[in-house]
Order: sequence, then structure tokens, then C-alpha cells
Amino acid sequence: MSSEKVHVEHCKGVNGLDKVYLYGGQVTSWKNAHGEELLFVSSKASFRPPRAIRGGIPICFPQLKSTGSLEQYGFARNRIWSIDPDPPSSPSDISHKAFVDLILTHSEEDMKIWPHRYEYRLRVALGPTGDLMLTSRIRNTNTDGKSFTFRFAYQTYFFVTDISEVRVEGLETLDYLDNLKNGERSVDKVYLSTPTKIAILDHERKRTFELRKYGLPDAVVWNPWDKKAKAMADFGDNEYMHMLCVEAACVEEPITLKPGEEWKGRQEISAVPSSYYSEQLDPRRLLLSG
Repeated sequence: MSSEKVHVEHCKGVNGLDKVYLYGGQVTSWKNAHGEELLFVSSKASFRPPRAIRGGIPICFPQLKSTGSLEQYGFARNRIWSIDPDPPSSPSDISHKAFVDLILTHSEEDMKIWPHRYEYRLRVALGPTGDLMLTSRIRNTNTDGKSFTFRFAYQTYFFVTDISEVRVEGLETLDYLDNLKNGERSVDKVYLSTPTKIAILDHERKRTFELRKYGLPDAVVWNPWDKKAKAMADFGDNEYMHMLCVEAACVEEPITLKPGEEWKGRQEISAVPSSYYSEQLDPRRLLLSG
């Protein structure tokens, strides 16, 4: 057993599901020292399989959007994960206040739709100052000599006070793919080759989220806006005002692993008081900027 203590508190969530939920390997709550919730979860979220939980940090693997033949965001977010009772210790340069390691492996049912063997290890950890860290390690365990290819994203739903007073910094001059169709009023952009650090400024709350990502070159920014929110069964009509998805992702260039190879992708997020202000971001500029 690792000498580093594993802190796992089994809290029961909605419909008896654990939290961090083993269903989807999904974080649904992250609070600061004042007890304020920092992640958004819809009041209409379904906590019943097979629908994914709307909010928190869903894991998108092995597919994003319509880049393959699987369901839109892959199957990892609606599978039951397990807890590793004997996790490896952390590297000497990383300190954790608390952590838990989750594991997802192929099932015979999954192999009918994605014929590959894999081991996915997810470490969810809190840093000494309350930073939330997610580290994914995906290994190809195929015994037939075949490589496999996948795409990936941490689909983080940040809780914000008012979307009309939120600004995302670090993506302003980058190339992007726009997923909007027919002038649809919403925000859905994939930014390519993004910097390691992205900031999300919540002006009304005077709070800045800092997202740091490693092994994840792209970023997705998403908000359904009013019309699409009303069409979503698991999303409140006006909840779009209080959330913004900023996803650390591999979208443009998929990852390919040969048998025995492992990929690692890490995301760290922190919430700090805003020490500076940017111009209030008009929602029309958010929708039309590029």
C-alpha cells in the first residue's frame, strides 16, 4: 500500500449514487474555503443511467461530437467506474491534500461497439490550497497487436454569477472551429493549439478561475443560450445564465496508442479573487467574436 494516505469519503448523492460519482467517474462538486460551490450542475440533471449527468466534469472518451460512430461524447461518462484500493503514490513534486483513483476498463459489451482493450486510470485530487486536479492515464491493453485512436475532453461546467459578465482570456487570437449552425444563438467553439493557461473571469463575483492543462492542446467553450436551453430536457430554461463550459481537450488531432503505450492528460483548476478587471463582455460580442 502506498505510504500516502488515500482520503475517500463515500457521500451519497442523488438516487443513491456516490459523489465523486462512480457513475461516469464524474466530479459534481468543488467548493472553496467559504463553502461556495464552484461547479455547475443543472437542477434538472438526470442521475439515472444511461443518461450522463448534466454538470460537474463529465469525461469525454473515446469520442467527441460526431467524430466517430459512437455516441456523441463517447461512453466513459455513462459507465460505472471502480475505486483503486491500492493506488500508486504521487510523484515527489506533486502534493495532494486528498485524492482518489478511479479505474475504467473495457467490457465485453463495450467491445461490440469499440473493439479495443484499454485501462483508464483517473486521479481526482485536491491540492494544498484547494486546487482541483484531474489526471487521466489511458493505456492500450490490446492483445491482438492493434493500435487504437481516440479523442478526449474534460467537459468542465463552471458556475458563474451572470454569463453576460464573464470573460474568457487566453483564446482571443487563436484559430477555432465553430460548431454553430444556421446562425443558432449559442456559444460552441473549438479553439486549436491553445496555451497551457486559460482564465475565466466572473466580474460580478470578482472571481477568476484559472485552468491549466497538460497534454491537451485544444479547448472548447460552450453555453447553450436561451433557445437551446429550453429544448434540453435535463437543463433549466434560465440556467444558461449561470454556467460556462470550458473544456481542456484533444479535438483536432486524435491520440493513437500502440499496445502497451500510455497517454497522460492533466487538468488543474483554481479559483482566486480577481485582482484586475477587464471590460464587461457584452454577450453579443461573446457570440460573434472570433
